[in-house]
Amino acid sequence: MTTPVPDDPPPQAAPTDATSLLRSAAYLRLLVIAAVLGVPISAVAYWFLVLTKELGSWLYSDLPRSLSLDPVPAWWPLPLLGIAGLLVGLLVRFVPGRGGESPLDGFHPGGGPPAPLPLLGIALAAVVSLGFGAVVGPEAPLIAIGGGLAAATVRLARRDAPDRVLAVVAAAGSFAAISALFGSPLSGAFLLMEAVGIGGPMLRPILLPGLLASGIGTLVFIGLDSWTGRGTFSLALPDLPPFPRPDVVQLLWAPVIGLAAAVLVALIRRIAVPLRTQADRRVVVAAPLVGLAVAGLAMIYVQLTGHGLSDVLFSGQDQLPGLVSASADYTVGALLLLIACKSLAFAGSLVAFRGGPTFPAIFLGAAGGIALSHLPGLSLVPAIAMGLGATAAAMLQLPLTSVLVATIILGTDGFTVMPLVIIAVTVSYVASARLAPRPATPAAGAEAPPATTGAAGPVPQARQAPERRNVAPGPPP
Repeated sequence: MTTPVPDDPPPQAAPTDATSLLRSAAYLRLLVIAAVLGVPISAVAYWFLVLTKELGSWLYSDLPRSLSLDPVPAWWPLPLLGIAGLLVGLLVRFVPGRGGESPLDGFHPGGGPPAPLPLLGIALAAVVSLGFGAVVGPEAPLIAIGGGLAAATVRLARRDAPDRVLAVVAAAGSFAAISALFGSPLSGAFLLMEAVGIGGPMLRPILLPGLLASGIGTLVFIGLDSWTGRGTFSLALPDLPPFPRPDVVQLLWAPVIGLAAAVLVALIRRIAVPLRTQADRRVVVAAPLVGLAVAGLAMIYVQLTGHGLSDVLFSGQDQLPGLVSASADYTVGALLLLIACKSLAFAGSLVAFRGGPTFPAIFLGAAGGIALSHLPGLSLVPAIAMGLGATAAAMLQLPLTSVLVATIILGTDGFTVMPLVIIAVTVSYVASARLAPRPATPAAGAEAPPATTGAAGPVPQARQAPERRNVAPGPPP
């Protein structure tokens, strides 16, 4: 039995506005497809996150103990991240699709959903990167996996499915895959909406299938957590002290934190961009070397502070609640060293590994906020909120998403600190644009630069524009 896919309506019957589209039978079928696909795709995303988390726990805890290495020696991350760099380098070099987009490029879902073989490469590169401790997050590969699985299902059901249907269904699959990561289905929806740039009168009908899949995906995550007890993988900061209201001093701190976040992210990018230029030439050799450097930074941090390796390694998604709850145990010097080591490890991971840039940026912002909260007039809760919102905005260049994520992560305190977060995010967003290097102006008659490599592999320059049209689709049929 095949999944029904709505046909393209004849030109004379095409809906001319959002209201007509919402009333059409084809659109109702599209919603059903989004709802049905949301269940298995969110389940795949859930077990993907379980796999990467369990792999990291086994590699850094169970495996050394089984080898009678207890306590785990300080040098243990070196072979793991060296091997991880080699494996990812081989996937990037030899598997179609290069293991997905580099996290240094941010969110550019312009190549359309990946084909099956590139999709396998994306999944493998992400499992290795996340499980072995690289400083990248799971959101970018999940977006590609969700969109690729949804599009592949529709193609299996009907090979001649219209491109507009594939684009909307793939977007719904991406929504379902990241539905629970940011504390609310709305956060993931905002991230995809703002990254793609959907707007205008067709916003509601285009986003509605994705929102539906996102809501269903969150329910699936909750149900699987109830069944397995492995967690919902939803970022939240519990047990924060109540924050009554902002004051004038905190208002003055907001632009300072926004500017500091923009400078930090600009420094990370200025390290990573020239490093990637060199690494791409011999990625199989360069990626293991970068992995060893990331491991070395974690070792330096552990030796000088006595805190755990996981502060520097991994995305920070699972480590952030522990950092905040134990913030009193960290000296300002330890926090500053953590920010320095994590930032350098993040820059290296952006070059050598595959994943997303969101959670490491959020972790760095929260750590910076905790350090700044020792200064006069700045309490812990608004400092964390402004820090993580501002670094997310500088790294992702998605200000609305950054405000929403910061608000939701902080729970009951989120709406109280929202005005401060908005100011910090705005300053960070504008300052990061000013701090970014100016694009080079090609000389007259110079050859156009090669197209960016997307999740589905290198995109020929002549075909790049038509493929990008699939991302911000027109009205679904």
